[in-house]
Amino acid sequence: MTTPARRARPALAALALAVPFVVAGAPGASAAPPTAVYDALGDSYAAGFGTAPFSPPCARSPLAYPEVLDGRMRIDLDDFAACSGAVAAPVGNTIHAQLGALDAETDLVTISIGGNDIGWAAVVVACLGGSDAQCDGAITAARTAVTTMLPGLLDDAYTAVDAAAPDAHVVVTGYPHLLSPEYGAFLGASVEEQMALNAAADLLNSVIAAEAAEAGFQYVDVTKRFGGHGANSPDAWISPANFHPTADGQNAYAAALTAAIKPRDLR
Repeated sequence: MTTPARRARPALAALALAVPFVVAGAPGASAAPPTAVYDALGDSYAAGFGTAPFSPPCARSPLAYPEVLDGRMRIDLDDFAACSGAVAAPVGNTIHAQLGALDAETDLVTISIGGNDIGWAAVVVACLGGSDAQCDGAITAARTAVTTMLPGLLDDAYTAVDAAAPDAHVVVTGYPHLLSPEYGAFLGASVEEQMALNAAADLLNSVIAAEAAEAGFQYVDVTKRFGGHGANSPDAWISPANFHPTADGQNAYAAALTAAIKPRDLR
């Protein structure tokens, strides 16, 4: 389903933000620029799972990229709703349950979602601890899910986000490569299997990016920033214990978002 491009901000609203006003009782004083109300949605990559300390039941961490973004470019984190295990599908631990964080006052939304819908964790387990045949089968199944099932789930989820925060600038993030094949085999994953895993992640990201563009959302890629920092690298930004971003990895997400988000996009 093609979703119309999101409506542009009114020019007068942008002008109003740019014009300082005099505070009563303080002649000549200018008000501070307004803050952008920020709500963060998504799965464990957005929640910061694996970067202790984190709190149950959603394993949100103070080191997660939404917390790192808080205060940058006058961004004010209002609701940190991301939850580990979340899916784009409308049942279970779903991103739809996080939409209560959004409203007409929301200026910025970030979303990391989709990996759980295709069983990405099971693919990683199969390739690191299973046979070659199990790894190949898991990757094939995931690629099929990415191309046949995920687009519709993301389309529905993004449409719901747009309806819940109609005036927000929405930024969708992709997923990093978990392994760096240049450092050789890791556990049960050969160099070739690592390359196949990374290619499947690229396919996942391409579908996420396409659906984000269809919704009129901004997509931010993180694969280049994580280059050479897979779980098997000497300087790992992916934890080899849980295959989620470390604190450095969460900082890389925040850096990618900081570089991509322009203050003019925020009210």
